[in-house]
Amino acid sequence: MKASLYYRGSLSSCNYDCPYCPFSKTKDSAETLAKDREQLRTFVEWVQEQAHDGHRLSVFFNPYGEGLTHRWYREAITQLSHMEHVEKVAIQTNLSANLDWTQDIDRSKTAFWATYHPEQTKEARFLAQCDDLYRRSIAFSVGTVGLRGAFGAIESLRRLLPQDVYLWVNAFKDKPNYYTADEVAFLRGIDPLFEWNLTDYDSRGQSCRAGEQVFYVQGAGLVKRCYKDRQVIGNLYRDGLAGLSAKRPCRMEHCGCYIGYIHMPQLPFQDMYGSGLLERIPLRGAGSADIGSANIGFTDTGSENAI
Repeated sequence: MKASLYYRGSLSSCNYDCPYCPFSKTKDSAETLAKDREQLRTFVEWVQEQAHDGHRLSVFFNPYGEGLTHRWYREAITQLSHMEHVEKVAIQTNLSANLDWTQDIDRSKTAFWATYHPEQTKEARFLAQCDDLYRRSIAFSVGTVGLRGAFGAIESLRRLLPQDVYLWVNAFKDKPNYYTADEVAFLRGIDPLFEWNLTDYDSRGQSCRAGEQVFYVQGAGLVKRCYKDRQVIGNLYRDGLAGLSAKRPCRMEHCGCYIGYIHMPQLPFQDMYGSGLLERIPLRGAGSADIGSANIGFTDTGSENAI
């Protein structure tokens, strides 16, 4: 079976304090960190065992908080990247951690979803981290929230990043009709795919790979079809992928989150992103001729290597 696993453990602490994030500037107890470390160890061991059943897996870590400041996430990514049956391992990160450890990863299978928070870090510091990944030939995308007050920082970042690194903008949807037409045009000039994220897709009853080929795993092994749907469909360690997998139409009215709607087969995202779907790296030319040529920042392989 070919499957993608989103993993989120008990970690809920971050070294940033973004005002729109409930986990900003929090600090987990030693007990919580130990629990998270043990949960991740169990998950990595389970992934390793799946080679015996012929499963081909992709793993995406999106913790509540910053994972790469903790040794066990760095070690997990390194270990997973060297497993023959793991096709992709990626993580959502603010890139605040030292990146020297990446010298030990399999770069052909590792990718970073890097988030830029201009109110939390210096532009030069973030760009230096991006340059570190770029020089190491590690695939990554860069993204940020399209807050009106951050437009200047977003424009500056786009100007200074290598042109072949995709910069995506998450639409700010907490306030309805937040953007003017001119602002949408401005953000589309930064991110040619911006309006795909600005849209909330009608999803109730629609087919989705979530729960069939895509699974959202919580630290203890509980599995949901997606993070927006609170229904637990089983336990990873008890039921296994074969026991969990079933066609499950969406139960939500709308889907406006990238890690959700990209798995709706009636939408074009598989063709737009190909093997870069999880880490949000589009195929060159996807959505606009302005994306440019592909080196590290844009996927250059077909969709047959994706989920």
